[in-house]
Amino acid sequence: MRLASVSIDLDNKWSYMKTRGDGRWTEYQSYLETVVPRVLGMLKERGMRITFFIVGQDAALPENQRVLRRITEAGHEVANHSFHHEPWLHLYTEAQLREEIERAEQAIEAATGERPLGFRGPGYSHSPLLLDLLSRRGYEYDGSTFPTFLGPLARLYYFMSSGISRGERKQRDLLFGSWRNGLLPLKPYMLKGTAHPMVEIPVTTMPVVRIPIQPSYVLYLSK
Repeated sequence: MRLASVSIDLDNKWSYMKTRGDGRWTEYQSYLETVVPRVLGMLKERGMRITFFIVGQDAALPENQRVLRRITEAGHEVANHSFHHEPWLHLYTEAQLREEIERAEQAIEAATGERPLGFRGPGYSHSPLLLDLLSRRGYEYDGSTFPTFLGPLARLYYFMSSGISRGERKQRDLLFGSWRNGLLPLKPYMLKGTAHPMVEIPVTTMPVVRIPIQPSYVLYLSK
């Protein structure tokens, strides 16, 4: 019998707008009330339990808490997807990372009733410092590595289709990872150099060609 893990990054509408440099993101426009019930219904029909990576800012907003609570009530796992959803965590100081992790962690637990034990960086951003902090807070796994060679191409497409400035592009220079990510392991492995044992669970890509198995990348490739 083979096991598989399935996860969803519950990036809200405002988080995409923020990454693209759309100033209206501060209105925190949301589609959670539409997306979450539909996904939960589909998973229930198939008898599946998965992991939802939740952005802390969404969990902190009272209007989102009822629908996010439905995730754990349905038996699914919730995990930490940072608080501000900024895909440049590798530029954060230790103090900034600690605040980012803790605020998201507290907001997610308050909204869903469960403390997250897994983490995924927005835009797959991460750093050795971040991983060490996660391990010291008792996290069991990280899911931020993205073993594909297509990351820079996806980033280029993102930059060309957005209105962000040169400075904002520099801030996002590792969005979706570098070419070297294509050499990362495809299977889960124990991380080295962290204070406590922690597993890295890479985002799934196809063997050999390492093309991502994600709807967004299918859409990119179709264009």
